[in-house]
Amino acid sequence: MTDSTGAGAAEATETAGPSQRGFLSRLYTGTGAFEVVGRRRLWYGVSGVLVAIAVVSILLRSFTFGIDFKGGTTVSFPRGSVQTAQVSEVFRKALGKDPESVVTVGKGDSATVQIRSETLNNDQTVKLRAALFDAFHPKGADGQSGKQVISDSAVSETWGGQITTKALIALVVFLALVSLYITVRYERYMAISALITMVFDLTVTAGVYSLVGFEVSPATVIGLLTILGFSLYDTVIVFDKVEENTQGFQHTTRRTFAEQANLAINQTFMRSINTSLISVLPVLALMVVAVRLLGVGTLKDLALVQLVGILVGTYSSIFFATPLLVTLRERTELVRAHTRRVLRRRGSDVPADAPAGSSGDDAEVRATRSASGAGPDSASGDSPAPSKPAPGARPVRPTGKRNAGRK
Repeated sequence: MTDSTGAGAAEATETAGPSQRGFLSRLYTGTGAFEVVGRRRLWYGVSGVLVAIAVVSILLRSFTFGIDFKGGTTVSFPRGSVQTAQVSEVFRKALGKDPESVVTVGKGDSATVQIRSETLNNDQTVKLRAALFDAFHPKGADGQSGKQVISDSAVSETWGGQITTKALIALVVFLALVSLYITVRYERYMAISALITMVFDLTVTAGVYSLVGFEVSPATVIGLLTILGFSLYDTVIVFDKVEENTQGFQHTTRRTFAEQANLAINQTFMRSINTSLISVLPVLALMVVAVRLLGVGTLKDLALVQLVGILVGTYSSIFFATPLLVTLRERTELVRAHTRRVLRRRGSDVPADAPAGSSGDDAEVRATRSASGAGPDSASGDSPAPSKPAPGARPVRPTGKRNAGRK
């Protein structure tokens, strides 16, 4: 009797619903109480909306390319007490048009004013430098004044085109190498899911840049390659756990493939969150140093794309990559047949020829009924057997069978 009571208590603990356990406890123990795969249609909808917004913004607004990509002229001089609005006005009067941007770089005595415009010819550059000197009489760090403290540099459109071409080549090579590694290391469905996830990350991150109007510079491209690597790393962590949980799954009938994948997500939740937090902290520190202390635009561009990419990559590795993997695998006869076996073993009312998707999205109703206690062990005794236990918990065996076995 003691053994029976202990076993019953253990099973009651294992099958306790999400409401019976604390949020942090479920988060850290990875019991599978968070249903991600079963609600994948919701996450597909959210992901689809994000991609749609990104694509529409890219098509309508395009990108704000930096001078390194589209070419142009940069003129800079020590700031002193000059305001950017005053500089724009001098530029307008001298050349009869507006500059593309006027920004302050750096802080304190070392701060400089940086003017960016379309490509200026030699006469326009000389005229602008003379107008700036007459208006502000800037002084260098040594206190000396003169037109020589006003510097200018030009980037040709040809150079910008070369930078763009090299950036695209780097991106293609990166994707090709990643595809090769994922295909060799994992099975093809994981490779397809990982590659589609990277395209999702790339599209959404680019959409954020287009929507907000962040400037795209070479540092942005470098940061983009970095965050694609981070997203892939986070996705591989989850896939490793999925591979571990589903090893030889076809020989057991305890959980469906979808449930094992959902359990893997739960078991790596905290690892993904902690990795993201640890990655975001130095990026935020870099942004503070770049913007508040040094005013270095390159560091700001690098930190900005990494911050956006880490957030997007964390979301996609949890709520997009693995649900997509399950959707692809459930189209195979192996997983479909196994799902039907599992549901039949549990005494499910799902027909033997029901589609495998019933183990995921359509099984949410049955999962809710199971969590509420409906089944052979319920007080009424009339409810149908639950089709699946609480995510990650051991299925409850019918009382009659358990007692018969003990006799």
